[in-house]
Amino acid sequence: MNTIPPEKLIILDRDGVINQDSDEYVKSVDEWIPIEGSIEAIADLHKAGFTICIATNQSGLARKYFTLATLDAMHEKLRSLVESNGGKIHSIEFCPHGPDDNCDCRKPLPGMFRTIADKFKLDDLTGCTTVGDSLRDLEAGSKLNCTTILVRTGKGERTLSAGKELPNGTIVFDNLRAFADSILN
Repeated sequence: MNTIPPEKLIILDRDGVINQDSDEYVKSVDEWIPIEGSIEAIADLHKAGFTICIATNQSGLARKYFTLATLDAMHEKLRSLVESNGGKIHSIEFCPHGPDDNCDCRKPLPGMFRTIADKFKLDDLTGCTTVGDSLRDLEAGSKLNCTTILVRTGKGERTLSAGKELPNGTIVFDNLRAFADSILN
């Protein structure tokens, strides 16, 4: 992929930011339900010149809750919905590992973020923005100098009420639509 200005790159978590999350895991295409306004927010950001990538932990693969084909179908549903609204998702990175697999891609580790940086020939992600609903989403992005945004959807409220320190400068929004509106207006 070509180099882009870092300030035009937005990296989104998936479950709890774009689609409804579940403590029981999102295991099928039917269970993959967009959060109201999230699809349109992604499309609007793309139409405004932003490059949208996704970095998502998917340990349900390692736990055998769903197959790679099912995950691909969920992501095809996501892409199709965004495209039908005039937008585009440039890259979807996922960690298929479980918590004990000692990989470097499972958030809060920054492996998926490094992959995205490499795709766009960026040394780090200074100037880029990452949007998540959990501390680990934000920690992964902040390790490569992303601006961090927490949304209250998904596990966002739980993250806020846990009282743990968020990365310095984290801004909180009600949802992805509110975040998109803040940078588009």
